[in-house]
Amino acid sequence: MPSEKPHTPLLDRVAGPSDLRQMPDRDLARLAQELRSEVISAVSETGGHLGSSLGVVELTVAIHAVFSTPMDKLIWDVGHQCYPHKILTGRRDRIRTLRQKDGLSGFTKRSESPYDPFGAAHSSTSISAALGFAVGRDMGQATGDAIAVIGDGSISAGMAYEAMNNAGHEGRRLFVILNDNEMSIAPPVGAMSSYLSRLYANEPLARMASLAEGFEAAMPAPMREGAKRARQLVTGLTGSGTLFEELGFEYVGPIDGHDMSQLLPVLRAARTRATGPVLIHCCTVKGKGYAPAETSADKYHGVAKFDVATGAQNKSSGGTPSYTSIFGQSLTEEAARDPDIVAVTAAMPSGTGLDVMAARFPARVFDVGIAEQHAVTFAAGMAASGLKPFCAIYSTFLQRGYDQVVHDVALQGLPVRFAIDRAGLVGADGATHAGAFDIGYLSSLPGFTVMAAADEAELKHMVATAAAHDAGPIAFRYPRGSGMGVAIPERGQVLKIGKGRVLREGTDVAILSYGAHLAECIEAVDLLEREGLSVTLADARFAKPLDIELVMQLAEKHRALITVEQGAEGGFGSIVMHALAREGAFDRGLAMRNVCLPDRFIDQASPADMYADAGMTAADIAATARAASERTARVVPLSLAK
Repeated sequence: MPSEKPHTPLLDRVAGPSDLRQMPDRDLARLAQELRSEVISAVSETGGHLGSSLGVVELTVAIHAVFSTPMDKLIWDVGHQCYPHKILTGRRDRIRTLRQKDGLSGFTKRSESPYDPFGAAHSSTSISAALGFAVGRDMGQATGDAIAVIGDGSISAGMAYEAMNNAGHEGRRLFVILNDNEMSIAPPVGAMSSYLSRLYANEPLARMASLAEGFEAAMPAPMREGAKRARQLVTGLTGSGTLFEELGFEYVGPIDGHDMSQLLPVLRAARTRATGPVLIHCCTVKGKGYAPAETSADKYHGVAKFDVATGAQNKSSGGTPSYTSIFGQSLTEEAARDPDIVAVTAAMPSGTGLDVMAARFPARVFDVGIAEQHAVTFAAGMAASGLKPFCAIYSTFLQRGYDQVVHDVALQGLPVRFAIDRAGLVGADGATHAGAFDIGYLSSLPGFTVMAAADEAELKHMVATAAAHDAGPIAFRYPRGSGMGVAIPERGQVLKIGKGRVLREGTDVAILSYGAHLAECIEAVDLLEREGLSVTLADARFAKPLDIELVMQLAEKHRALITVEQGAEGGFGSIVMHALAREGAFDRGLAMRNVCLPDRFIDQASPADMYADAGMTAADIAATARAASERTARVVPLSLAK
């Protein structure tokens, strides 16, 4: 049942940010509480990224009350912090369509609103984009100030520091607000987290860069020294300036990101006085104001629909295990047999299933933070040392480390094992998180072995195969969600590299499936056979090296060959066509068709709806095979034409 709508008299008066600028400061704090209630109510009905959005409620209100958005460009990083922002910027009436088909995106999206000047669903991009807007402003474009809100672990990625270094060098007026919530998706790791924690430890004494010595002198002795040290960190008066100041920013903070009496004057002062880049350090609490989120281990980072009163989420229990859990358990079992197996994740231990291995072998699992480039090269270094690293990164996030995959892994032929979760279309997170391109971008690299699991048993076999493979880099992909319900072997078998399997044999049409769309292929075969067509169904298992013997057998014995994959054009189907062309298979009239993602991004919906939009249902596959077979009904198969 939908939750009871909260009482929101002040929020009801807000049609857009301009209304906030007419309110007295005392009302803005009350408005923030109403906004928090509205976010909780809405996400309880839709699911989504709750904790991170609750942590920026006051900050969102303050920014929109001080700056002139949308003329001033507000960039959220990561974009999943933007739910309060969407409510305040004319989208409240649609907030309960969040992450649903034809509804609001769960991230900022340029096509959705002028208040979303830059899309952000991956992290650590905001400072670079904000600097771009600042340059545009200074070169006469119709844009005002640029404000980057970077948080929820985003500051751990190298791109943020590259941008800060450049912004400091440029010296342009620019505002970076560091939302330090001490909790990214997993507990934050690394030296940067410790550095921010040390700054935070001095709060509430280090509220403004202008703390005066006279003010310190009036404090009790124990507090006086703390204030002095905090001021020195901020101003660098004893030669120990903050890292941010060394990069060329004026640093202000830390301040309480939930205290409107601090936020408003600091933002107003910065907007009035800034001539160059300013970094405002706000300390916030992820999940703030909702007890179940504040006390949860992951601060309700990503939640299903839930009951507001209890916080209980409507997650399914039991049933078929997820591919992610199968991977985590399988790798842990392999690690128990081989002490050289290690694992790397980029801030997603639970999302990738590596939390299972970390619980049993904590010293052999490395969470490097939101730093995919580093993760890949770190794994490469471990491989060069003789270890057996599994680098577990979502398909869409692995794109961020592609240069390292090419130069640090492939070029050196190092046996890094890439476990690629979220392959294919992923549902509510939409196009930004779809694993559409890894088949093509990995298969094009010399020396790579590229696999895709058709079901959960195959995934277990591929984990074993990767563990045993030392000849070079190897990757295996698998989707989000539950498996097909097949029997899972007690132990994975090492597959023969470059060999597929035939599941059904026929004579008219061949369907060659690659990866987890096998269930739809089986259903398509059933449809076709009821119509009288004889169909062969094969599972390629490998995109590289391709089982050319199997492919040629399918080409020679059938009128039509259909490839099916959960990836973009230029992937598995293209590999097969190149191989057939080299062998001359098209010289005698073979009909070849590819069923894959179309050359466009697919908007958020359920995975089933997204694949229907892509033209990849069982009925679509059957129709493609039927049409190809009818077109070539009078063409003699290659085996008879020789």
